[in-house]
Amino acid sequence: MTEAPPSSPDDASGTWWPAPVSPGPVDACVPVPGSKSQTNRALILAALADGPVTLRGALDARDTRLMADGLHTLGACVERSDGALRVTPLDRVRPGGLIDCGLAGTVLRFLPPLAALARGETTFTGDEAARARPVRPVLDALEQAGASVSYLGEPGFLPFRVGGSGVLPVPGAPHDLAVDAQASSQFLSALLLAAPLMSGPVTVRSAGRIVSAPHIAMTVAALRDRGVPVSELPGDTGTRAWRIRPGRPRGGEIAIEPDLSNAGPFLAAAALTGGRVRVPDWPRRTTQAGDAWRGLLARMGARVALDGTGLTVEGPGASGLRGVDVDLSDVGELTPTLAALAVCAATPSRISGVAHLRGHETDRLAALAREITRLGGDATELEDGLAIRPRPLHGARVRTYADHRMATFAAVVGLRVPGVEVEDVATTGKTLPGFTRLWARMLGGGAG
Repeated sequence: MTEAPPSSPDDASGTWWPAPVSPGPVDACVPVPGSKSQTNRALILAALADGPVTLRGALDARDTRLMADGLHTLGACVERSDGALRVTPLDRVRPGGLIDCGLAGTVLRFLPPLAALARGETTFTGDEAARARPVRPVLDALEQAGASVSYLGEPGFLPFRVGGSGVLPVPGAPHDLAVDAQASSQFLSALLLAAPLMSGPVTVRSAGRIVSAPHIAMTVAALRDRGVPVSELPGDTGTRAWRIRPGRPRGGEIAIEPDLSNAGPFLAAAALTGGRVRVPDWPRRTTQAGDAWRGLLARMGARVALDGTGLTVEGPGASGLRGVDVDLSDVGELTPTLAALAVCAATPSRISGVAHLRGHETDRLAALAREITRLGGDATELEDGLAIRPRPLHGARVRTYADHRMATFAAVVGLRVPGVEVEDVATTGKTLPGFTRLWARMLGGGAG
């Protein structure tokens, strides 16, 4: 699937987008596209499967296209047909290619272990901003298993080459792979996803505290759903370990859930404007981190209802919006949208447990503190989070740092604050194409 993403006139890059102020309480049904996290995990397991795979409801965005292109480079084929992704698995991992990671952490971290299974070298590159995203923990683990890693710039970052001998771990190398996941759970998921093609049973072990634990649960669930035997082993305090037996994942059909994290800004709009937003097809049980919105929004004063048709949020409006003191270590990706609500709330908020956000698309803690201040707000950057206090806001041009969640942060604030302009709103296309169109339809009471 190598075609370029279609241009979107409402998400024009390089311009300042005037964030619309809500004329009153919103009232809309907003279907959101498929989960990026689920789609990219499913794509990898489909590329390794024992037969063709069809992904229904899969996200079609920059991050998933980069994953599809990377898997094509390694020998799989991903095609879009009738609204679904159809994957022809690879027979063997093909070396010698160049993989563009863009700014996608899942591509940057998940594909090197697959490349290490090739008999030869694969080169990884990406956007300029991606060169600040850490990847060394997973590459160190691959070297311990017998792969070769050559850094073409600063050690531990893009660009780099990964080489292998066609088998991993190599004879004589340990089958117990430890990785430090304190900066990103993706380091663990990367090894877990490649483990079915490794030689003999492999143990993947965290070498420290795990952040974003729901994403590990998602990875393990994806493996088990495709018939890969995964068992969690007893671990020391603060560590976890999984044993994976080799064998190709099962082919067939996979259904992708809506992206619950991307639903956050729309639900936040209901909370902030005193309106009502329904997201259809919200799963009753899920491993997605975005499911935490149900509890978080209720704590801030919103009414939250989940039934067989979806999730509905009705908001108290800005005057009734309560601040929160919350540890988001498991669901750090929700921080920018929660911060947008916090700057408009009637009481202070404290967000902790998210030091790892410094290694996301940008240093999100520094970026949020800087842009909140630019808007006239009061935000203090903490060692592992943010302290936000109520203060009158004013319009400003908000920088996004090529980070899709910084763009949606600004859009939420703009619902209440006239004069907010958002730099390069097209960056939302990383995981949510057509964001501004969906936003306008929500404000107009449309169905998305």
